[in-house]
Amino acid sequence: MRPRHALDDVRAQEFRAYVAGAGGRLLQTATLLTAEPPDANPRARRLLTLALARTYACWDGLHGGDPYDHTRRYLVTRFALSAWHRHRALRPRPRPGGPLSVLNPQERLVLVLRLHEGIAEEQTAAMLGLPLDRVRTVHDRAMAAVLRPPPRPARTGTRRHGAVMTGEAG
Repeated sequence: MRPRHALDDVRAQEFRAYVAGAGGRLLQTATLLTAEPPDANPRARRLLTLALARTYACWDGLHGGDPYDHTRRYLVTRFALSAWHRHRALRPRPRPGGPLSVLNPQERLVLVLRLHEGIAEEQTAAMLGLPLDRVRTVHDRAMAAVLRPPPRPARTGTRRHGAVMTGEAG
């Protein structure tokens, strides 16, 4: 039997290899959930750190299970709980640009899980504890909001002899 510290070293090496391979994608997922810019994402980094710490604590208990799925599940759950508490306790803060910043937390969750992570509707519904029809409705509403073109700025021009001059020929 190996000494305890040798097992800890193997465990740490396995976990480091996992984080090296999956950390970037998980950070991108967390950043999409928080709707923060990729280069300034402290909430996403904190969320990912908590999820990875939880995964490391459960590493031996995964028994050949998928550590990515475990981390993602905790990441999603933690985000959903923090968004729920933040929504109830505070008024929503405006988010910097980006297409997902126009969505509420539930819409971002569904969109990120369905499109970015490629999770089926049924699995998304089970993960979030929502009925399948609700996931479909939220997904459709979120897609409509993201794909809606931004409002066009009002045309400005000067009046000249009763006509608006916009600089366009014709």
